[in-house]
Amino acid sequence: MIKFGPSGNSIEFQLAGKSKSEESAVWVKEKGLSCFEYSFGRGVNLSDERALSIGQAFLDAGVEISVHAPYYINFANPEEENAQKSYGYVLQSAQKVKLMGGKRVVFHPASQGKMKREQAVDLTEERLKILRDKIYENGFDNLYICPETMGKIGQIGTIEEITRFCKIDKIYIPAVDFGHINARECGSLKTEKDYLERLEYMVDELGFDKMKNFHIHFSKIEYSAKGEVRHLTFEDQRYGPEFEPLSNALKKLGLEPYIICESAGTQDIDAVKMQKIYYGN
Repeated sequence: MIKFGPSGNSIEFQLAGKSKSEESAVWVKEKGLSCFEYSFGRGVNLSDERALSIGQAFLDAGVEISVHAPYYINFANPEEENAQKSYGYVLQSAQKVKLMGGKRVVFHPASQGKMKREQAVDLTEERLKILRDKIYENGFDNLYICPETMGKIGQIGTIEEITRFCKIDKIYIPAVDFGHINARECGSLKTEKDYLERLEYMVDELGFDKMKNFHIHFSKIEYSAKGEVRHLTFEDQRYGPEFEPLSNALKKLGLEPYIICESAGTQDIDAVKMQKIYYGN
């Protein structure tokens, strides 16, 4: 079934005097949400003991947990030493999410840097094949490894590029960040048709089974000519995208993704709003 939840803890969570990730599970459950994304954005600095404790809390609450690998992964880095670090960040994230009882690791694939675009994409693809082998070698092949669409022009992560990467193996399913897509395309997502065109392309290329329960990030994002600037809340009236046309497109195609809200500080509140839009209340 489709799931809705926040990325990390909101301002409201903090104002309520809460701070522990174990408390996030009940907080999310009490809001009627069913998933949560834990971020290793600044590094994988969580002990196995804490990972097990967090996982038990989410299991008890009946809330599914995913993780976001460190933000500084870059599989197009020309330096092999840095590529090795990127493999490590994904593997460390996979090891922790497995202890937590989760199934999904989301990661930013790469930055173009000074390379030509196709050269950077080719290098990223080759390294994701190596990552695939490492995932299998470490017994993480029962997880989903989710390359994410990116919001800045200089980042690797268009819909076409992510679709290409997800053809490598069954472990790869797309993390489609519609705020990122809208930002890098300067406000392209407005109508149900806009969403359908992109989703139908991915279903045609990857197959319905791989796309049925794919991963979504959603938020409104300010953008410039270079793409993403910063995340906003649903209260913003200037920048998009809006969730309702995506909701309609998902229903039309029979897709039931895992939808994570990345609003700036109101991610749980806005996740509830998305869920209400989807179910028509």
